[in-house]
Amino acid sequence: MPRITTSDGTRIYYKDWGTGQPLVFHHGWPLSSDDWDAQLLFFVTNGYRVVAHDRRGHGRSTQTSGGHDMDTYASDVAAVAEHLDLRDAIHIGHSTGGGEVTRYVARHGEGRVAKAVLIGAVPPIMVQTPANPGGLPLDVFDGFRASLAANRAQFYLDLASGPFYGYNRPGAKASPGVISNWWRQGMAGGAKAHYEGIKAFSETDFTEDLTSITVPTHVMHGDDDQIVPIADSAELSIKLLQNGTLKVYPGFSHGMCTVNAEVINRELLDFIRS
Repeated sequence: MPRITTSDGTRIYYKDWGTGQPLVFHHGWPLSSDDWDAQLLFFVTNGYRVVAHDRRGHGRSTQTSGGHDMDTYASDVAAVAEHLDLRDAIHIGHSTGGGEVTRYVARHGEGRVAKAVLIGAVPPIMVQTPANPGGLPLDVFDGFRASLAANRAQFYLDLASGPFYGYNRPGAKASPGVISNWWRQGMAGGAKAHYEGIKAFSETDFTEDLTSITVPTHVMHGDDDQIVPIADSAELSIKLLQNGTLKVYPGFSHGMCTVNAEVINRELLDFIRS
């Protein structure tokens, strides 16, 4: 399987399919590049080169003891981009992957990045602080950590079968395959990486990163996102971006890239071609 080795010896697994302008996909916590199946297949058949990696501690990458922070995540992406010589690339991130995109573009992307897309993304900061009084209380994320430590397998099953895809909403029709695939991806990664990754996605402040990004950046968010509430994320990020656009999807969940793939893929294609 294709992998690169970073400066600290971490082996990062990646997919690199097709030719044309590169589209780089960044997955959410605690998943892997497999979460982008619907997008990778769509865009490779539409003439693009699609690249997606498994974040350290996730999927098929090394289950490292350390480095589970946004600075290291972004440096790992930079190593992949350099190894594959990715230029004029469009970086697309979902959830935690949207934070990774934000930090990578701000700190490493100059001369390599054409556009960015943030989907259900965590920036500018999720946790409640004096500077972010509307954020989620720290005890929400402490609860995530406690559930993961107590019974990670059940915690992941509960997330996938409930709020992640909106399957807990009245009248929602859950897909056992989608739920099983989410659980499979999560359990393939390392418990320590996922535990420490909660702090990375919830407490990292991306305010300065967002204000420094100059490339066109499209923000996409469902207004029924129960994992990353839109009022704490997209509605704040769009005010900080120099060259940003916002598209809100009524009733869409956090997992809209999977359960609403046809809509999301079409919107992505329009932005990429614009």
